[in-house]
Amino acid sequence: MLLAKVMGTVVSSQKHAKFQGMKLFLIQPCGSSDKKLVPQGGSLVAVDCVTCGVGDLVLFTQGSSARMTECTKDSPVDAVIIGIVDAVEVHGKPLGKP
Repeated sequence: MLLAKVMGTVVSSQKHAKFQGMKLFLIQPCGSSDKKLVPQGGSLVAVDCVTCGVGDLVLFTQGSSARMTECTKDSPVDAVIIGIVDAVEVHGKPLGKP
């Protein structure tokens, strides 16, 4: 599992039939650096399985693991949002959200 910030929505009028009814979000992976979370790497599109929103800090997974959730089973998915993060602590101290 990885952390990311939801940056925006992705709208696609033409898509694979397995994507019907799925919400797509543009997410920016994050990593920790000097007491806060910072953007790390390139952004990507992920399927939302937890009803998150723009600005949320989320947990996501990629690759074959992304196709193991109930909402993405047997779908051509490479990234899926699987949790909304309330707080992150390192050594008992909270990290600031990006």
